[in-house]
Amino acid sequence: MARIVALDFGKVRTGIAVTDELQIIASGLETVETKNLLDFLKNYVQQEKVEKFVVGEPKQMDNTPSESEVLIKPFLLKLTAAFPEIPIVRHDERFTSKMAFQTMIDSGLNKKQRRNKALVDEISATIILQAYLEKTAF
Repeated sequence: MARIVALDFGKVRTGIAVTDELQIIASGLETVETKNLLDFLKNYVQQEKVEKFVVGEPKQMDNTPSESEVLIKPFLLKLTAAFPEIPIVRHDERFTSKMAFQTMIDSGLNKKQRRNKALVDEISATIILQAYLEKTAF
């Protein structure tokens, strides 16, 4: 099997998470500057077999797209052009940043460590991927 890569896309930074080859466990991989994201993914795909990309879908509480969706759509076109053979699925990312922050508190990170926005993005991507795996497991 191949890995699934999840992206918590942001204007400045994007958190990245991946599954193991059996697609059982989601783990944080890295947070990269969004301007370098496609280059990072091209290098990653050369080294690892990737089955699909799961990209967070930001929504308002009323289920309408959030303002940041405007930034994601052009990226999705570039991602599709760069990897036409790898499907892209979207997954609701509501509350992932809050959940990531709570995960940091629960794991005992101090205030300074919790201010690390790159770590929040990576944990958010992991939460998106884990939720996607749980949703598709049945």
